[in-house]
This record gives sequence, C-alpha cells and structure tokens, in this order.
Amino acid sequence: MAWKKEKTEEQLEAEKQRDIDKELRRSDSKGKDTAKTHGEILREQINHAKDTYDKSAQSIFTSSLTAGLEIGFSYLLICTLYFFLIDKVDDSSLIRIVALVYPLGFILVVLGQSILFTEQTALLTLPVLNKKQTIGSMLKLWGIVIVGNLIGGYIIAGILLWLGPHLGIFTIDVVVAIAEHVLHPPTTVVFVSAIVAGWLMGLLSWLLASSRDTISRIVMIFMITAVMSFTGLHHSIIGSVEVFSGMLSSPDISLWDYVSFQSTALLGNAFGGAIFVALLKYRAFVFNIISKY
Repeated sequence: MAWKKEKTEEQLEAEKQRDIDKELRRSDSKGKDTAKTHGEILREQINHAKDTYDKSAQSIFTSSLTAGLEIGFSYLLICTLYFFLIDKVDDSSLIRIVALVYPLGFILVVLGQSILFTEQTALLTLPVLNKKQTIGSMLKLWGIVIVGNLIGGYIIAGILLWLGPHLGIFTIDVVVAIAEHVLHPPTTVVFVSAIVAGWLMGLLSWLLASSRDTISRIVMIFMITAVMSFTGLHHSIIGSVEVFSGMLSSPDISLWDYVSFQSTALLGNAFGGAIFVALLKYRAFVFNIISKY
C-alpha cells in the first residue's frame, strides 16, 4: 500500500506538470499591439533560458567574458565624469550625478545579448522550477557565467587603469575613491543591498521580455540600472571592476577586502534574482493551475 500511495503521488505531480506546460504553450497575447500576458512572458523566459542551457560551455564562457569587458564602459564613464566634476560640485552630489552614466555598459551588454550573471540569474532558474533542468546544471552554468564575467572585468580594469591616467581623463585617486565608496558599508548591508540589486536585475529581465521595441528596452535598462547606482545598491560584476581596480591601486584595499565583497555581492545578487523574481513570478502563474488538485 505504501508503494501504491507513493506511485499515485508521483503520477499526480506529473499530471500537474503536464497542465502547467500545457498552459504555458497556450498562453498568448491577442496581437502585436497588445500587452503580453504573464504566461506568455514566462514561456518566452523559459524558452530563452533553455536556449542558453543548450549552448556549449565555450560559447557561454566567451559571451560572459564579453559581458565582463563591455560592462567596463560604465566604469570608464563613472571614473571620467567623477574626475571631471571634482571641485565643481560637492561630494554628496558628485556620487549621485555619476549614476547618470552607470547604465551605458548595461545597455551595451543587454542589447548586444552578451551573458551577464545578474541579468541571467532569474532567467536560468526558471527551467529548474519548471522541472526541465536540474539544480546541478543551473549551478554549473552560473559558475561559467560568473567566471567569464569576472575575468572580463579584470581585463578591462587593467586596460582602463593604464589608459585613464595616460589620457588624463581620470587619476588613480579617483579609482581609489570609487572603490572605497563601494566598500564603505558593512558586510551585512552589502548583502542586503545586493539582494535588492539582484531583485531589480531579475525584474529588468522580466520587463525586457514584455517589451517589443528597442527604445522601450533602452528606457527600461536605464531606469533600473540608474536607480541601482543612484541608491548605491551593490552589483557584483561592475562592483568587481570597481573594487578590483581599487585593490590594484591602493595598499589600503586588500585582497581579502575584494574577496569578502565579491562573495557577499554574488550571493546577494543570486538570492535576489532567483527568489524574489524567478520563484515568485513562476509560482504566481502556477498557483491557479494546480489549485484544483
């Protein structure tokens, strides 16, 4: 009897999953000018994520490396504008004005379809929730993306640290000041800040799937990432460039400072995207479907 009950529960779960998949396939909006439904966005997100899972590890790593390099253009403008505005505005206003150029790298990455960890976190979680991928495969893919993003960031940081002072567009003092600003809050604050940042980046991925034109997508990217920068939320990939550059430029910023920040920011970003976006959006869709069971 125990074996029969267990089998029946497995059959029930399989039936629930078939109903969820069936509802995802039939979810559709009425036309090009009609807003996409929740189910249609979810279906597109899952299909997009499945395409990423089907890519080779070399392709994913190269795309992630590219994203790490491209995000450096945000850092280039941050340092340049910061240096330009020194002595022109007070320090409290300076860091807020710099937020206006922060979105550039994200626009290049997202529209160029490179793979950025924080944008992909929620996306790559959805096939796991939909039982099309395992947690192990997701973590493996996360690992490849993170390594690619970080290495790309290290490379662009080295290039900009040499180029900026030689062009006279910023100094090492600016690099250190930005890194110290990122590192200033205690670890607990960085973690919670990174959760909120990951939440916003997961929402960005969701909003981009609901949009049908390039201008709207640019506006969404600018809006979300400018909010992150203006409020000082911690993003693990561009934050890596900022703190790594500071570590290379100042003896006051140690390797431990970098590792502590980076691990905290990565965990927070992953938690925010996977739980507050992927899980909640997915469960909101399936609750009505499985309520009959």
